[in-house]
Amino acid sequence: MKYIIGLTGNIATGKSTVLRMLKRLGARAIDADALVHELMEKGTPVWQAVVREFGQGILSSDGSINRQKLGSTVFADEAALRRLEALVHPAVIVRTQELIEGSQEPVVVVEAIKLIESGMDKTCDALWVVTCSKEQQLARLVKQRGLTEEEARQRIEVQPPQEAKLALADVVIDNSGSLDETWRQVKREWERISDLRFSIADF
Repeated sequence: MKYIIGLTGNIATGKSTVLRMLKRLGARAIDADALVHELMEKGTPVWQAVVREFGQGILSSDGSINRQKLGSTVFADEAALRRLEALVHPAVIVRTQELIEGSQEPVVVVEAIKLIESGMDKTCDALWVVTCSKEQQLARLVKQRGLTEEEARQRIEVQPPQEAKLALADVVIDNSGSLDETWRQVKREWERISDLRFSIADF
């Protein structure tokens, strides 16, 4: 029996950091954004659908989808973002399920920014939400991803408020402090999972 953690949070809150920590503890880590990269590679059905929808202008010179160009298009237009998600989410969900079923690890973590919106949270045993302040999100987007402050604010504001995710969370990881503080929270929750799994096995 696998224990599935759904890991989410708004942009630049530190989901990938928590995912790496869980992987270090022994979980199978599935990164939905990495799956999007895989599924949107040149020539794939998803690539074809996205190019049909948004045109040749989103392509790089080698024919691959330029994520910066695509991002500039969809993050400036909420309807365009919904159209993109409608093309990508179903394929991500199918691929995620394949990876879960093929996993040998007893604990699997699925990290996705749109975990709740896509409905993938319904198949998880627990929903973990990573949070931090908007000021930290902004600073991380500018420093780590090279966005302008305006672009960073646009990407933050286009998402549902963090409170909406927090209201549904089984576990909240506050990533506004040091890495050591985040690690202590993750390790504490991991130990609770281990206790729960042993209890189920004994029962």
